[in-house]
Amino acid sequence: MLIVFFRTLILYFLVVIVMRIMGKPQIGELQPYELVIAIMISELAAIPMSDTEIPLLSGIIPIVTLLLAQITLAYWSMKSEKMRKIICGRPSILIERGLIKESELRHLRMNINDLLEQLRVKNFPNLSEVDYAILETNGELSVIPKVENRPLITKDLGIKAPNPGLPLSLIIDGKMIRANLEKARLSENKFLETLHEQGINNYKDLFFASVDNTGAITWQRKEGL
Repeated sequence: MLIVFFRTLILYFLVVIVMRIMGKPQIGELQPYELVIAIMISELAAIPMSDTEIPLLSGIIPIVTLLLAQITLAYWSMKSEKMRKIICGRPSILIERGLIKESELRHLRMNINDLLEQLRVKNFPNLSEVDYAILETNGELSVIPKVENRPLITKDLGIKAPNPGLPLSLIIDGKMIRANLEKARLSENKFLETLHEQGINNYKDLFFASVDNTGAITWQRKEGL
């Protein structure tokens, strides 16, 4: 039993490391060949976990081999346009200038209901609002609305809005992140003084706090406080 425990831990950490090296945090972002490799890795890891008669290396070596294959294919697809088309395929235009391309739907074996469902998921329930719809190589549908249906932005209104940049987390679960205070060029005393002005006497009462480039601080108390 103890052997199974340690074999499982070893294979688990190996698979986690391999998936991190692959660099894809979500299944929905995987290219088809990457998804196949991910499924094969999970299958290869499961066999030595359950059968102690199989040497551990019989699971480790194929997993590492698949990782090397993935890295090689990813490198080829990055360096060669032709290889990228072979390995990853190409995006498919399903709606062009507001018209559904029936031939492309047939080629992908996709029916109109599937397309309408994907449009609704993207908050486009009305087909007349769509200018282009493109099925990306990872299976995601990109939708470009018609000009009259695009949301207004500050540029359209002639307004130059301040850039908030990437907010920095200052407090997470009551713990202050002093390294981010330095990045934000905000002294601890000044930060605590700002919190005090907003009715926060103890920063440990906060579940989360962040600051953006404009100096605006966003915070939330812990539940029950």
